[in-house]
Amino acid sequence: MIFIIAKREISNMFLAPLAWIILAVVQLILGYMFLAQLDTFFVLQPQLAQLENTPGVTDMVIAPVFSLAAIILLMIMPLITMRSFAEEKRNRTLTLLISAPISMSQIVLGKFLGLVFFVIILVGMLMLMPLSLYFGTSLDSGKLLTITLAMFLLLSTFSAIGLYLSSLSDNQTIAAVSTFGFILLLWIIDWLGESLTDSQSVVSYLSLLKHHQALIEGVFDSSDISYYLILIVTFLSLTVRQLQGERLS
Repeated sequence: MIFIIAKREISNMFLAPLAWIILAVVQLILGYMFLAQLDTFFVLQPQLAQLENTPGVTDMVIAPVFSLAAIILLMIMPLITMRSFAEEKRNRTLTLLISAPISMSQIVLGKFLGLVFFVIILVGMLMLMPLSLYFGTSLDSGKLLTITLAMFLLLSTFSAIGLYLSSLSDNQTIAAVSTFGFILLLWIIDWLGESLTDSQSVVSYLSLLKHHQALIEGVFDSSDISYYLILIVTFLSLTVRQLQGERLS
């Protein structure tokens, strides 16, 4: 049942032009930035060759592009998640869905899995750019793997947050704006953490930027992975609880 709901979710997503437009626009913007960053690397290469332990293509080209991709997708992912439950409420189909003989966990996991399929497609398309460099140069495969993992975990976390906030409203615009605002808060909360005397404060640990940047730089730490998994499980659990309240009412 989970996979049936996920298939329905991803099918509905691509029946509308929004998903196609988002994939095209993201690929166009980041493709341009990728080529611009690559051109800058070629200009600086003679100077970099004279330095010891000079950064390679992965550090100079791929990491900056994917750091920018995270910021762009922070603004775009709410447009994908906003319709998950808000549209069901608006079309009066959520009542039928939650009254079906399936658990709330199956419904939420199915919806989330549909969003994860979209994330896999999006990340896979983005990874075509750095993979194309294998034809002309060598890359740091380990760092490239952590960058891919960083993008997948970040976008999956965005999806879980958006799914929950979409379950709170029947208005897609409200769902999108509230998702963007909450994600942005988690993104910049590290600024408050830096102003505190304790650099290991809870506020600093909650920052999406802190954990994402570590993975983008190739630092694989289990605490960063745990952070994303905790956020995903937390917001999926909150969504299940919200739907259970709707079913009881």
